Amino acid sequence: MLKVKDLEVYYGVIAAVRGINFSVKEGQIVTLIGSNGAGKTSTLNAIVNSIKKKGVVDYYGVDIAKLKTHEIVKRGISMVPEGRRVFINLTVDENLRMGAFNNDENFETLRDEMYEIFPRLADRKTQLAGTMSGGEQQMLAIARALMSEPKLLMLDEPSLGLAPKIVGELFEIIKRLKESITILLVEQNAFAALQIADYAYVLENGEIALEDEAKTLLGNDEVRKKYLGG
Repeated sequence: MLKVKDLEVYYGVIAAVRGINFSVKEGQIVTLIGSNGAGKTSTLNAIVNSIKKKGVVDYYGVDIAKLKTHEIVKRGISMVPEGRRVFINLTVDENLRMGAFNNDENFETLRDEMYEIFPRLADRKTQLAGTMSGGEQQMLAIARALMSEPKLLMLDEPSLGLAPKIVGELFEIIKRLKESITILLVEQNAFAALQIADYAYVLENGEIALEDEAKTLLGNDEVRKKYLGG
């Protein structure tokens, strides 16, 4: 589905991503894990062309590296950025409508599907997003991204700042989403990510240090020591 080749991202003279290669197979959850500053967010931003980069982003056999971000979204890639970035002065319903800007004719059907997936949001349709908890805002951010009916959903640090109970609930939802969508997940919470992912890449200083099936990396001594607290 997605093949990233020789990806480089620089901020001035500082290399954030150093010529990495990875792929995402359709129907899987693939996770990029690593410490803060490893290059995970820069990689996602490069895929949707919101930052300058070099390399190939092959999506279903077509290099989309030079397409504008909104054209990439139309092709079926949607991203939930770190920090959620919901529209705090709009209601839940209005946030979802913003997510369907390219898909307005299906708005009501899709909105009802989102309320089935995220029951917490169904109870808060008319509530301003800015008055919701962090976990509820994260659910809204994911639901808003799904309103464009993407084939590939990219999630950047969805667990950031959330209580463990909410993280568990959120990751169960992400796991269920795999039944109908492919997911590229960036996470500092390596344990939570590896538990639901099919395949994983470990980024260190802008390079891929390790890659394997997620369940294998869960048992890897090096990964456990660096990222899993054991």
